[in-house]
Amino acid sequence: MLSKLVDAFFGCHHANYSFPITVRAGARRPKAASLTGTYVACLECGREFPYDWTKMKVVSANDGERRVAAMAAKEAA
Repeated sequence: MLSKLVDAFFGCHHANYSFPITVRAGARRPKAASLTGTYVACLECGREFPYDWTKMKVVSANDGERRVAAMAAKEAA
């Protein structure tokens, strides 16, 4: 909760992002890419954010965790 408060005041509020980058299998993944496999980076401050190709937008960590759980349930069935 404290991290959300700090992020609200000091987080990235820029609007310029890189093109989505998908990490190859076996390569070291940044933390942002660990949720969806794809991430974008802010071109002004360098912060990385998870990106969802199906929604075509930057997702939060909570959205990414729900998406991974849904995919795991789908694969298990």
